[in-house]
Amino acid sequence: MQNLEIIRPGDPTWDLARMPWNVAVDQQPAMVVTVRDVDDVVAAVKHAAAEGLAVTAQPNGHGATSALDGTMLLRTSPLDEISVDVAARSARVGAGVKWGTLLAHLDGTGLIALAGSSPDVTVVGYLLGGGLSWFTRKYGPASRSVTAIELVDANGELHRVTDGELFWALRGGGGEFGIVTAVEFDLYEEPLLTGGKLMFPGEQAAAVLGAVGELSAVAPRELTLWAGITHFPPIPDVPEPLRGNTFAVVDVTYLGSEAALTPLLYTIRQAGTAVHDTVGAVPVSRLGEIAAEPVDPMPALDSSMLLHRFDGDVIERLLAVVGKGSGTALTVAAVRHLGGAYAEPGRDGVAGPHDASHLLFLLGVAAFPGAPEAIAASFAAVRQAMGPECAPRVPVNFLGGRGIDAAYTTADLDRLRAVKRQVDPAGRIRGNRPLY
Repeated sequence: MQNLEIIRPGDPTWDLARMPWNVAVDQQPAMVVTVRDVDDVVAAVKHAAAEGLAVTAQPNGHGATSALDGTMLLRTSPLDEISVDVAARSARVGAGVKWGTLLAHLDGTGLIALAGSSPDVTVVGYLLGGGLSWFTRKYGPASRSVTAIELVDANGELHRVTDGELFWALRGGGGEFGIVTAVEFDLYEEPLLTGGKLMFPGEQAAAVLGAVGELSAVAPRELTLWAGITHFPPIPDVPEPLRGNTFAVVDVTYLGSEAALTPLLYTIRQAGTAVHDTVGAVPVSRLGEIAAEPVDPMPALDSSMLLHRFDGDVIERLLAVVGKGSGTALTVAAVRHLGGAYAEPGRDGVAGPHDASHLLFLLGVAAFPGAPEAIAASFAAVRQAMGPECAPRVPVNFLGGRGIDAAYTTADLDRLRAVKRQVDPAGRIRGNRPLY
């Protein structure tokens, strides 16, 4: 450990070192260690065991929770290996690699990876949580693409995992089973990618979301629609004309040509007067620009629920509590179109299937005193409004403030815990969503 960068409470850079991307979480690890390679990870895990500390990995902390308090927190950003085999349609990345960095390596190859909406999230963390991709409707949860995982176990030993119960658990079961150092996964041949963002005045939300609901019920698997309401705060950092205004937003990806997509979007475009329309051919490296999610650290609170349907009366109830003039404390209420391969069993792994048709994602920014309480009240109002349309479970990467039992069936949770007991009986590895 003498050659590692270790930061402890009381050190001048402590507060910066321990801060996650989601600054709403005031995490308090016992120490922060930056690891530069696998040997560093092995040494750190062994040192944590000798000190009686649990150990966790966090390259930047989008999914931070208080569960990491008291741990040795490993910053894995320097594990930045990237290897793309175009002929084999496969990739290998280190634990610190972000999606935006990997996707830049795929430009011009005709290949895609099952990336999500944010270019700032690490590939490994996303895949360990299952991964809800833009392309999930065609290919299933992103974790199904994983072919091998390399990790350091609770005893400080390096393993390559390609099958068995541990492999099943790692593909969607979170970070409870070892410190992952690298992952390998399939890429998919999709030479044509079209996508972009449509924005309409908030007053037109009912018609726009109604058109989205109708299209999502019959859409081909190549088409994914994420749509909802965005309330831009009245602050100088937000440019005009967005500042202080509400918009109905439709984000689109299509595995095909713009010419083939245009007639599919006709009813949505006719439902309102778009004030912003960027839909067109897009290189895979710019996939993260479609949702345009923030990349700078922020105090984010989120809640999600799976919906059995998204049609007229569901949309009406939703807009009553999150639409323009509703008084909601939320910044975003967005519905993600599911179905297709996401609802079907696939290659063995704990992630999915889910038979819900849509996922409703809620986000509030806790930037001022009283905001957390107001946001929590808005979450509760949405959940009450959705009522029986809510499915009992939600993907683990979208748990928000809910417990781990909301992410898995009872049988799968029991199976995950059995794997945890087998590979880490002393509980030395800590994920941001502990199984106990």
